[in-house]
Amino acid sequence: MIYFDSDYMVGAHPEVLERLVETNGLHTVGYGFDEFTAEAKRKVLEACGIENGDVFFLVGGTQTNAVVIDRLLDHNDGVVAADTAHINVHEAGAIEANGHKVITLPNHDGKLRGEDIEKYINDFYRDETNHYMVRPAMVYISYPTELGTVYSREELQGVSDVCRKWNIPLYLDGARLAYGLAAEGGELGLKDIAAMCDVFYIGGTKCGALFGEAVVTRRPELLPRFVSLMKLRGATLAKGRLLGVQFATLFSNGLYERIGAHAVKLAMRMKEGFVEKGYKLFIDSPTNQQFYVMPNEKIDMLKMVASFEQWGPRGEKETPVRFVTDWATTEEDVTALIAALGD
Repeated sequence: MIYFDSDYMVGAHPEVLERLVETNGLHTVGYGFDEFTAEAKRKVLEACGIENGDVFFLVGGTQTNAVVIDRLLDHNDGVVAADTAHINVHEAGAIEANGHKVITLPNHDGKLRGEDIEKYINDFYRDETNHYMVRPAMVYISYPTELGTVYSREELQGVSDVCRKWNIPLYLDGARLAYGLAAEGGELGLKDIAAMCDVFYIGGTKCGALFGEAVVTRRPELLPRFVSLMKLRGATLAKGRLLGVQFATLFSNGLYERIGAHAVKLAMRMKEGFVEKGYKLFIDSPTNQQFYVMPNEKIDMLKMVASFEQWGPRGEKETPVRFVTDWATTEEDVTALIAALGD
């Protein structure tokens, strides 16, 4: 069996695991006040080109989104997101459970457009009854999106400009950020994202770590008493140095970039193989998530040798499917998958 279900199916990248083993017997203070976490913060901020920002380490993506959004919003405020956004579709109402409505706008290949956000906010404040409505008080995007697509520089700047005009935070979910940064034809680097977004997180769980996400902000005043809120929400890891060790390693010797480049290279090879075999793209993704439309009988046959996800409800004759590469995917895996498609 070859595995393409998601990018968190194996453990840590060998370099991360080696460092965890090397430091395993050391005694350090807890809750992220250790030297490894301090090192990780320095390396992350340097990579982002941020001098006076802050970094917080949490365990998982949904937890991170829920805690960050809860801090950025007042209790009855809402967060603007694409209708395909992870917080709207695949987080089991975690945002709403904290008292915040997810305000959805139509997606454009998984992305939000600045002009759509501008229209929604403008219409909200032109409505004389808006005091009884949920206020759009921040914007959520992801990079790459839930459909594996990425924002161009112009697109992200457009969203950022609207947020700054209305003085609301722009928050970027970077669960798969390594793969977004390595996207074929991508225009954005980590420093660009740090400059255009107020808060974002760098994903570790799906990008080579055993677990962990790094919340980064160039505006620490937006996250007052964030450590306290993390504790309140059960998001503080007692053995916090485990997060510090992993991110310090991911941001050493170009490992984070290498992980992203490896996965995207193999995803592009996979795409080429599927297209050559005549399969339609569900969406043209330049990252490690690849989406195709396949006949149901071919899906059932292929599942005998490979694991992957059906993307949405099964159709009568054909269904969209998703294949995902990561740091552990090999050229042999992709070759075997393409061969299994037959002629």
